[in-house]
Amino acid sequence: MTDPIEPGQREPGASYAAAGVDVEAGERAVALMKASVAATRRPEVVGELGGFAGLFDVSALARMRRPLLATSTDGVGTKIAVARAMDVHDTIGIDLVAMVIDDLVVCGAEPLFLTDYIAVGSVVPERIAAIVRGIADGCQQAGCALLGGETAEHPGLMAPDEYDVAGAGTGVVDAERLLGPDRVRIGDAVIAMGSSGLHSNGYSLARLVLLGEGGPGLGAHVDLLGRTVGEELLEPTRIYARDCLALAEAVDVHAISHVTGGGLAANLARVLPARAAVDVDRSTWRPQPVFGLIGGIGRVDRVDLERTFNMGIGMVAVVAAADAEAAVALLGARGVPAWVCGTVRERREGEAGDAEAKGGSGGAVSLVAEHPA
Repeated sequence: MTDPIEPGQREPGASYAAAGVDVEAGERAVALMKASVAATRRPEVVGELGGFAGLFDVSALARMRRPLLATSTDGVGTKIAVARAMDVHDTIGIDLVAMVIDDLVVCGAEPLFLTDYIAVGSVVPERIAAIVRGIADGCQQAGCALLGGETAEHPGLMAPDEYDVAGAGTGVVDAERLLGPDRVRIGDAVIAMGSSGLHSNGYSLARLVLLGEGGPGLGAHVDLLGRTVGEELLEPTRIYARDCLALAEAVDVHAISHVTGGGLAANLARVLPARAAVDVDRSTWRPQPVFGLIGGIGRVDRVDLERTFNMGIGMVAVVAAADAEAAVALLGARGVPAWVCGTVRERREGEAGDAEAKGGSGGAVSLVAEHPA
C-alpha cells in the first residue's frame, strides 16, 4: 500500500530530464561552440548564432547575369564509428564539410554557407563543441560560413555515446560559368588531384578488414602506414573547394568530378557526355599504402577496391588540352598533388567502361595499365 499524499503535495511526475534529455547541457554546448562558428563568418551573414534560422545577404548575387543556387547534403557514414572508438571528435566535421561542399564546387559554384545537424544519444557539451570545431575548421578551409545548425538529443533511440552528423550546403554559380558534361570536348585533358587517403568512403569495408577478425586493430602501429591504423582511418578528407574555384578562374575548366562512393570510374563518368570516354592511366600515380593494406589483408580484389575507394584521387578536373600544364602547376603551387591521368576520347560503340556512371547516364571510364611498384 502506498503512502497517502499529504494535502498540498503532488506525486513526482515525469520530466524531460527524467526521459534523458539534458536541456542545460545543450545550452552549455552552444556556449562552447560560439567561437568556432564565429570564426567562419562571412560579410554576408546577418545576425548572430541563436536564431531560429540563419540569415545570409544575397544582394551581391544581383551582379550575376543569371545566378543559379546549388545545394548538396551528405553525412560522414561509418567513419564516425572510428572517431567514437578513438574518442577523437574534432576532425569528423572536416569530413562532413568535404562531403557536402566539394559536391557543390564541381558545378563551378562558390560555397556560401553550410548548416549542420548533430543527433546524439546524450549531450556531452565538450564532445559537441569538438565536433562543431571540426565543422568550423572545414568551413574555413572551404571559404563558406557555418550559418547554423541543430543538436538533437535522442535518448532511448541512440546509446549515450552514439552520434551522427549531417550537413546541407548552398552555393551559387552564374549560369554562363556552369561546369558539366555539356562543356567537355574530345581531346580534353583529365587532371587528377591527390587524396589524403580514404577520405570518408568505403569505411564499412575498411573497418571489416582492418578492425575485424584477423585485422591489426585501431591501436596497431603499421610500418607501411608510418602510424597506427586508427590515425590512418581518421585522416581528414582533403577539401578542394578553394583550389577548384581558383583553377576555374585561371584556366579553361570544363567539368569537375568529386571522387566519393562508387570510386573513380563511376564518378568521372557522370561528368562526361554520353559520347565520350576516358582511359585513366594507373601508371601515372601510386595509391597510398592503406589501399594495398586493405586489399592484402582482406583479399579484396582490384575491382572491388576501385569501386569502393578513391584509390588516391579525390577530385578530377577536365580541362582544355592547352591548359593541362598550367592546371597541374597551379594546383601544385596550392599544395594539391596533381597530374594528367588521361584524355577524353570518342566512346566506342557498346563501350561500357569499368563502372556505370552514378545516376545511370554519362560517359565511359576505364582504368588501364598498372600502378608503379
